[in-house]
Amino acid sequence: MKRYINILLLVVAIIVAACSGKEHKHAEGVTYTCPMHPQIVQNEPGTCPICFMDLVPVSQSGQKEGELMLSNGQIALGNIKVKRIKFGDVNNNTILTGRLALNEEQTDVISSRAAGRIDKLHIKETGQPIKQGQPLYELYSEQLLTLQQEYLLALKQQQELGAENPRFASFLNAAKQKLKLYGLTESQISSLARRGTTNPRITFVAPASGLVTEVAAAEGQYVTEGSELYKLSNLGSIWVEAELYPQEVANVSVGDEVQVSVQGAADPVTAKVTFLSPEYRSGSQVAVLRAELPNKQGNYMPGMQANIVLPGKSGSSLVIPTDAVIRSSQHNHVWVQTGKNTFAARVVTLGEESADNVAILSGIKENDRVVISGAYLLYSEFVLKKGGDPVASHQH
Repeated sequence: MKRYINILLLVVAIIVAACSGKEHKHAEGVTYTCPMHPQIVQNEPGTCPICFMDLVPVSQSGQKEGELMLSNGQIALGNIKVKRIKFGDVNNNTILTGRLALNEEQTDVISSRAAGRIDKLHIKETGQPIKQGQPLYELYSEQLLTLQQEYLLALKQQQELGAENPRFASFLNAAKQKLKLYGLTESQISSLARRGTTNPRITFVAPASGLVTEVAAAEGQYVTEGSELYKLSNLGSIWVEAELYPQEVANVSVGDEVQVSVQGAADPVTAKVTFLSPEYRSGSQVAVLRAELPNKQGNYMPGMQANIVLPGKSGSSLVIPTDAVIRSSQHNHVWVQTGKNTFAARVVTLGEESADNVAILSGIKENDRVVISGAYLLYSEFVLKKGGDPVASHQH
């Protein structure tokens, strides 16, 4: 009988101890799960029967909604890195797309020096480069014939009577200056003096070098004095033009130097902003920026595409790398480390942004540990495990 009572007491003690252990575990509220297969849940440590990874502890009472816990292996494989955020400058550089255009301040209009008929055009097409002194057109003009006759008469008087009367030299000089004013060159006048006969067709040459951008005359056409025949543009300097949106206008002023990268050119060059339109274009919210680009070597041609880099006017704000932000049509959020291997999503308001950094106006504070690498992997892992938006509770 006594032996039976001892056995009964031993069984009761074992049952009480087992119940006490269960109550202790329940009080702690600790379970173990697989990071890769969250459907595996146990009350004690072990390995996942699917992938054989070590189970990690999960505090049922301590883990908050929206948090994600990963194993050390997952963090290493996902290259998840965190960084304490600080105040800094975004250093926003705005990149504009523009194109090269002719410098209208370097444009020359070639007009007819006298009334007459265009007998020949040496340059008939636009886009051709010409050099100073190159023949452009031949003109038949009765007015020029009369001036040539006057010059030859003054020359003959000077040769025959100049020794006796010095005023014939002034007559000759006046006749010569008339021919120069009508566009004849020194060599043409010298040739006229040697020849001693008039030339019914006078060849006019380019007064400057440049690119022919317009041909306004045709062979056989009668023109009046001052009629426009050609337009020449000097490519020694060229304009680069781009459009600015209202938020970009404040980042640049006339006189600023900007970096210009021309497609097909090796290195960017510095250009000076010479013009900002005082009003927006009709029917749009864009202003025009114009900068002058040196082109001494003639490497740039009108119509070429270019990128203009405007230096940003940045201030002091919380700054994180651009890749740390998860963007969607409803919100922008980042992942913040809240504990060991534990991360939570935070909705943030974005400010000024550059190619590398973005300013944060609200949602996180200084010294928060923000995930700067692997943020999209965290987002995907959360959706895979919990099947929802990690910041759904933040939306109103």
